[in-house]
Amino acid sequence: MIRTNLRFAGFVAVSILLVAVAAKSAGNEVPFPTDFRNWFAVNSMVITKDSPLSAQIGGLHIVYANPKALATLKSAGPFPYPDGAVFADDVHDFSIKEGSYVEGAKKAVTVMVKDSAKYASTGGWGFQVFAAGDPSKPLITDPIAPCFACHMQQKSVDYVFSTYIP
Repeated sequence: MIRTNLRFAGFVAVSILLVAVAAKSAGNEVPFPTDFRNWFAVNSMVITKDSPLSAQIGGLHIVYANPKALATLKSAGPFPYPDGAVFADDVHDFSIKEGSYVEGAKKAVTVMVKDSAKYASTGGWGFQVFAAGDPSKPLITDPIAPCFACHMQQKSVDYVFSTYIP
């Protein structure tokens, strides 16, 4: 009886520890922005097979900014962006038909979320890539490599590549 109670107590302790660890790591997760296609489309680009970036981020990119991000982007500062600013990059395969680039299947949705306290080690930004745009398929386990490592070159504009083109 004592062994059974000790085993049960050990099981409960381990379960509580696992839940606490999961809750702590879940607190650092970047949420999927389900309504991003209703935000302002701020930039687009096509990265073709001719680009050295093709293997990592090739495709048709449409970058969206939520209202908090858009206000700072439009005015080109002042930086940093406010907490709650979000950028989403909707990445698709593409084909070329009769000289036109045509959007294909969704490859990924990349997301940047500003939270100065939560993501202090990465300039205040949390990063995530969702495979095929599926909220249940996050790909990034370490926000510093490769996301923040690349964005570091944009420090003067709070680590953001997008610019506002009226």
